[in-house]
This record gives sequence, C-alpha cells and structure tokens, in this order.
Amino acid sequence: MTKIRINGAEFGYDEAGDGPAVVLVHAGCADRRMWDHQFRALAETHRVIRYDWRGYGETDAATGDFSHHDDLLALLDALGVERAALVGGSAGGGIALDTVLSAPERVTGLVLVAPAVSGHEWPASMLARYREWVHDVIGVDRLRWYRQGKAESLDEAELEAYSAAETEFLVAGPDRDRHDLTPEVWAAALEMDRLLNRRSWTEGPPAASRKLDPPAKGRLDEVRVPTLMVTGLADGPEILELADLVTRGIKQARRVDIPDTGHLPPLERPAEFTAALKDFLSAL
Repeated sequence: MTKIRINGAEFGYDEAGDGPAVVLVHAGCADRRMWDHQFRALAETHRVIRYDWRGYGETDAATGDFSHHDDLLALLDALGVERAALVGGSAGGGIALDTVLSAPERVTGLVLVAPAVSGHEWPASMLARYREWVHDVIGVDRLRWYRQGKAESLDEAELEAYSAAETEFLVAGPDRDRHDLTPEVWAAALEMDRLLNRRSWTEGPPAASRKLDPPAKGRLDEVRVPTLMVTGLADGPEILELADLVTRGIKQARRVDIPDTGHLPPLERPAEFTAALKDFLSAL
C-alpha cells in the first residue's frame, strides 16, 4: 500500500516503470484496481501511475473544498511529472477532460473510455431506468437513509443486493446481465462497487467536487491533444450517445468500439483494450 498526501488528504496510488508518463483515472463504479492489466502492461514501456479518488479505495473520504481535476494536477506535481497522457474511464474520463481543459500544457494525450462530461445532464430515460433497476432494489427511502449517514447499522444483505444490481446495470449493460461477464470480471467489479458503497453508506455524505467553470460541455473544441475514444457497444444508449458527441467535438479524436462489451472495457476486455491503448500511446 502506497500513500501520498496532496491537497490535505492521503491518496492511495501505485507507480511503476520508466518512460513517458501515463496516469490511469478509474471509473465512478470502481477504484484503481480496474486498471490491473493495463498497469502491468504499460510499465514495460512507460512510467505508469494509478490512484484512487477521494472516498474510493485506499484514499481518504471526500471532505472539505476540493476538485478532482485539481487533485490530479497536484498528484502530478507531487510525483514530479511535468506532462502525462491521461486515461480515464466513465466519470474518470470526465476528470481527465476537466484536467486537460484546466492545464492543457500538462497533457500529452487523452484516452476516454465512455466518459462523463462536466455540465452534461443525463436524460430522464437513463435516470428512470437506474432508479427502477438499482435504487428500487432496497428502496429509495432506505438508500437515502444510508447516504445521509442516518442508518444505525449497515445491513449486509442490502449492501450486497444493491451493489450487485448496480454492477450488473453499469458493468454488464442494460441489455445484458452478470452471466455475460466472466466470473473473474464479475467478482472484481462487484468487489470494487461493494467497497465504494460501504464507504459511502458508513462515512456519511461525501463532499461534492468543485466543478470546472465553465464546464467541459460546450468546450470540447478546446481539447487540442490527440484523443482516443473507446466504448463497449453493449453500454447504455445514453452513454454511447454522449461518446458520439465527444468524438465529434474533439478535433483530434478517433474511436474504437468493442463489441459485446459493457461500461468497463479495460476490465472486461483487457487484451483488446490494452492493445488499442498501447498503439495509441506509441504514436504520441
């Protein structure tokens, strides 16, 4: 376990290898372990860094005034990295986007895996499906009770049911289920989601990250670094539509789609994803 103190918090992180720097930014339903395959593979040719956001994995709870993109830049400073390629999955892709817009001189290239985009609002269709398939597993009132830190104790059965439903919805995708994932991928994804929910439900409501102002939505044409967009074609339709928007909006973006794959291609299809990633990084 490696820790580093930045911006008033202890962050869990790993680094390995020598060469051009690459930072891996995990998804909001995972932690830095989602990059196990890529971390090992990239260390052969790059200085590769991965870390847990605040409130995730081995990093302190999200409290106080902070922003995720400022934390990422502070991590680069603390490790003596002047410039790096950023690889971000889902909400981690949103962090990577905000970082390149905040400090374009620090970023050599961008890999976005089904990214979020600050300022984007998910359509009602996705939110309704999430409530029905995930929140209703334990009930919205019970979920609110946990998230507000009002539950006197944690019901392990509720934690397991909720985490399994969330993992199935997000990682497998809306038209697949857990049986479409290998047992190893399912177990790894569920373990990461279970940990983040356990922390969220027992540590009390996390502080919200300070938003990029103005947000990335509407500023995609300001991204001037080579960019690779990767999507799993079994991901949710609203997520794929947002990936289309980002690909069109970033002038130097190219796209790789992986069939029969959900929201976390680095975890579900490690060989295919890593091959595309290494090919992209070799051209920077």
